[in-house]
Amino acid sequence: MPVGGPTILHADLDAFYASVEQLLDPALRGRPIAVGGGPTGGVVLATSYEAKAFGVQGGMPGWRAARLCPELWFVRGHFGEYQRLADAVMAVLADVTPLVERISIDEAFLDVSGATHLFGPPEAIGAAIRRRVRREIGLAISVGAARTKHLAKIASQVAKPDGLIVVQPGAEREFLDPLPVGLIWGVGPVNERRLADLGIRTIGELAQTPSSAVEHILGHAVGHKLSAMAHDEDPRRIATAHRARSVGAQSAMGRHRPQPEEVRAVLAHLADRVARRMRAKHRAGRTITVTVRFAGMRSVTRSRTLAEPVAATLTLTEVAERLVWSAIEDNPDQPEVTLLAVSVSNLTDQRTIQPELDLAPNDPWRPGSATGAARRAADGSMDAIRTRFGGDAVGYLPAVRRRGATVPDEFRELAEHDL
Repeated sequence: MPVGGPTILHADLDAFYASVEQLLDPALRGRPIAVGGGPTGGVVLATSYEAKAFGVQGGMPGWRAARLCPELWFVRGHFGEYQRLADAVMAVLADVTPLVERISIDEAFLDVSGATHLFGPPEAIGAAIRRRVRREIGLAISVGAARTKHLAKIASQVAKPDGLIVVQPGAEREFLDPLPVGLIWGVGPVNERRLADLGIRTIGELAQTPSSAVEHILGHAVGHKLSAMAHDEDPRRIATAHRARSVGAQSAMGRHRPQPEEVRAVLAHLADRVARRMRAKHRAGRTITVTVRFAGMRSVTRSRTLAEPVAATLTLTEVAERLVWSAIEDNPDQPEVTLLAVSVSNLTDQRTIQPELDLAPNDPWRPGSATGAARRAADGSMDAIRTRFGGDAVGYLPAVRRRGATVPDEFRELAEHDL
């Protein structure tokens, strides 16, 4: 465990997307609002605290949200403003310390151990950050401070909305023990239910449970990690720059038997998002992995490693499609699919593609083959059109048909880590 004072800060904007909408339109302040969706359909992307009080949550169908809160206001997202204002907040954090690790559009870790001689103790720094963000940008931000990243993040969640909590050395167990186990980073609803079946509902109860028992229920890797977190064992330091080892995207599908046309539409949409992000950074990858989540939360993964790195949308779609159907056919007792995901790893730089001599069979999955080169040329032309006229200006037909049934790509891309 890192020694010293609570010099790791986690800063997290409160109900960020909805708060931006209320900032842009003062008439929305104090009202329950939902970004995205509508009373007759669509998906709610984010909600204000006033809407959360009625049980309205992100990812919920708009019609259900309207039933829970008849006074709910539905607003369209201002995606450009989200990025602009979030970047302005990150600039405030960078004024405090160069050791800033941005982990999403609206949250970041800071190491202020080298800034205390300038700005005072961590509690003073956290208070100053909150004042500046409120005064200069108009948004509320919650801050947690502790000796570890894990504990600082939990502290910021407990501090919400619009608060500051500093966990002093020696007070960690007093702070952690009564908190719900779901606050631990990485504990989702499924694992929370599994832990509850063991009688584990608080972080203190998890810390008192032998790691072997937790590993037996959740698996070795996850169980070991969560047990360590419950004991506040987190040696991770602030990472100011890194390149992603993989890039991926996922999409919920409801709950029904998969049909070939729908599966291809979903995978085409996911492959397009992944491939566009790779090409924008001149990257490509050799290993394509898919995840198929069945009803009952059971997930199956399949992967294939190609001989050469690829970043062509059609190639990713075709490989992913074969892998998905392999997973489905290998699980005949799981007829309903609820989610599909596609990711690419073994990434490498790819600024140019060497054309192959016309000697081997024309394999479209090889980037240098005639068909592979044609695919990348088509992708390049569409990328240029999208840059000039917007992301919806052109696309592959299956993905285009999927657009109206999914969350806007602009919203997803705000949450996806850069390469």
